[in-house]
Amino acid sequence: MTGPLRAPLEIGFDYTRSLGPVLSRFMAGLADGRILGARAADGAVHAPPFEFDPATFRPPEEFVEVGPGGTVLTWSWLPEPLTGQPLDRPFAWALIRLDGADTAMLHAVDAGTPDRMRTGLRVRARWAAERVGSIRDIACFAPEADGVAEAGEATGAVNTEILITPINLRYEHTASPGESVYLRGLAEGRLLGQRCGVCGKVYIPARGTCPTDGVPITDIVELPDTGTVTTFAIVNVPYPGQRVTPPYVAAAVLLDGADIAFQHLILGCEASEVRMGMRVKAMWKPREQWQAHAENIDHFRPTGEPDAPYESYAGHL
Repeated sequence: MTGPLRAPLEIGFDYTRSLGPVLSRFMAGLADGRILGARAADGAVHAPPFEFDPATFRPPEEFVEVGPGGTVLTWSWLPEPLTGQPLDRPFAWALIRLDGADTAMLHAVDAGTPDRMRTGLRVRARWAAERVGSIRDIACFAPEADGVAEAGEATGAVNTEILITPINLRYEHTASPGESVYLRGLAEGRLLGQRCGVCGKVYIPARGTCPTDGVPITDIVELPDTGTVTTFAIVNVPYPGQRVTPPYVAAAVLLDGADIAFQHLILGCEASEVRMGMRVKAMWKPREQWQAHAENIDHFRPTGEPDAPYESYAGHL
């Protein structure tokens, strides 16, 4: 056992939402090279348009074309843009009050250098080469002095009913010393937990510190790969990237000798047959596929043993 393990991780999904009548109209306007706001009951023009009036809670009754010029109210310089941001070079995030509007819109300003940015700077929308009915149809704003071109005709396939936005988070995960013990054990086909020297409870995955007593844990305990289902849920809803076809069971499994359950899949029987107290055993992937990863255990399946008595796991629900 050496230092903590590290690994790059990425979480990604397509965020999908229905735009509704107001934002659909706003996106259709962008595809046409127009920016629409909505007039509220107090006469103020909100851009982007509100879906419900903040005072009357009613949908907007009047849409107003605003911009494409505007004034920077406040801003923040971004010297190193991140992947997926509007520009691949340094730019400013700014709140821009468009001409004809009373509220501000957040967008990128391509000023070139930070010394060109200031509160009160006049900017104008720079339109994307291909417009599809998205806030990205405005590629960015630029200082009016740069002579921004007018918008032409929409050139993309316009969809103003559904918005699909890819969401990605990439980060480097450093496992805690306790988690590293657990993961290294999995790489060897072993289930390693830790026992608290004060209360005697055995935790898996290993915690490093006892949550009951708050003391460091150094005593490593190897546990068998059999256990008891304490609680469970039947998953009926499909989603992108799902590796098991619903319905299937995600259950809390209390390994024999452990004092805390951990979640895993229950396969090898009908979902309707899974129950509290069911005895299960880990089904490991082929040895050549083992890594320092929880997926070394493909799933748990019933052992066929009699159910564990409720009293044996009642304190671990």
